[in-house]
Amino acid sequence: MREALDARARAPVRALAGQTPAVGVRREREAVAAVYAARAFEPLWLQAGALTPAASAALARLTRAREDGLDLAQHDLAPLAGADAASFAAFDVALSHAVVAYARQASGARIDPRSLSKLITSAPDVASAAEALARVASAGSAAGDALAGFNPSHAGYRALRERLAEVRGKSPAPEAASIAPGPVVKVGMSDPRVPLVRARFGLDVGAEAKGDALVYDTRVASRVAEFQRARGLPSDGALNARTVTALAQRDSLRLEAEILANMERWRWLPRELGALRVEVNVPDFQLRVVRDGNVVHSARVIVGRPETQTPIFSDMMEYAVVNPYWNVPPSIIRKEMLPAQQKDPAYFSKKGYEVAQRGSQISVRQPPGERNALGHIKFMFPNDHAVYLHDTPTRGLFANGRRAFSHGCVRVDQPFALAEALLPEEWGEERLRKMIGRSERTLRLPAHVPVHLQYFTLFVDEQGALQEREDIYGHSRKVQLALGLQG
Repeated sequence: MREALDARARAPVRALAGQTPAVGVRREREAVAAVYAARAFEPLWLQAGALTPAASAALARLTRAREDGLDLAQHDLAPLAGADAASFAAFDVALSHAVVAYARQASGARIDPRSLSKLITSAPDVASAAEALARVASAGSAAGDALAGFNPSHAGYRALRERLAEVRGKSPAPEAASIAPGPVVKVGMSDPRVPLVRARFGLDVGAEAKGDALVYDTRVASRVAEFQRARGLPSDGALNARTVTALAQRDSLRLEAEILANMERWRWLPRELGALRVEVNVPDFQLRVVRDGNVVHSARVIVGRPETQTPIFSDMMEYAVVNPYWNVPPSIIRKEMLPAQQKDPAYFSKKGYEVAQRGSQISVRQPPGERNALGHIKFMFPNDHAVYLHDTPTRGLFANGRRAFSHGCVRVDQPFALAEALLPEEWGEERLRKMIGRSERTLRLPAHVPVHLQYFTLFVDEQGALQEREDIYGHSRKVQLALGLQG
């Protein structure tokens, strides 16, 4: 009887799978219909009138989609109702669409990163409907794990997922009185807003304040400095305008939205980052070399200004160049150098630039040397953005907390230590420094090394503390808007 019902369900499955939906989901529905057509419209999740083990496991995972920051509100599966062929078909097709939606969202389909900025060219490997259904339906009782496997497996993603659960599990804190803008307050000064700052951090009036609740003592400044560090602000402990603004944004909904936006950006990365790799987190102004899961080198970096942003993408580093020439990009020649030459005709010669002109086209390059804008070494991963990692003669800028000063390339502190971490053992830092001179020298890496220019404003550090950084390019705000997390 049940086998006959399954057979009779083919016709309604054919009809439901082939429905013409709105344009936004048409391709996905057509792909699902093609999967059913390839199996002669046999139900995928029902057998002998009952749910298969894969269906039960997949359903259990789908009910937890929100834990992974996914939105399956449009795929709210009602329990299987009735034992007729039409009910079987409706449920089977609906479950297929929910599985595909989960897999595609989990693998990065909710947002096309390139729609946010022309400087974000990350390309997530989004699962196809056929791949999702084949992998999950064939997994039997492990279908839930197979479905969850479309999410990133990276430790950084998993850590944020845990924090999302913590934030959602906490009871909403009572609404605190807002701290008004005002003059900068430093240790020893008095200000009527100090009691609100104390209340914000759960501090009583310390002995240093001598019973005066309006005094901004070192205990308050210390807690403010900790808060500033966690938010990626200069941690001087002073109550300034940027700190007051950050304090006003402390509610759990804001933090939840920021976690979700960063989880989404993890989906943009390749699932295999590379056993040896270079990671640059732009908002953190930090570079890390990771080998077999361990950080073997880290350094401060200088990234692009908001008007000349460092692009976000992944590529392969192929070689390093010691004593590089700097071939000046046409945009810098046009916007900066030619106007400077109009004011001072000797501009190029004074700066030591070599200029060539063909017709109306001018090319400029800077020879190797102490003044070279690329310093003594650059690291090349040829890409459409024409950016790379390099040394710099302007070393004082590394002392700044907010290091967004470049035209888009990434300036690296300790560049020869970076080279030593990537090149074969015989190319130690001491040997590389002896090569500094006037002649370019190209050093090929024995194998290409993945480079990931990332954008994480929230991450969990090695000590398990949640760190927050400034959204210097506004990418996180755009992701939140695209996910519907902001009004």
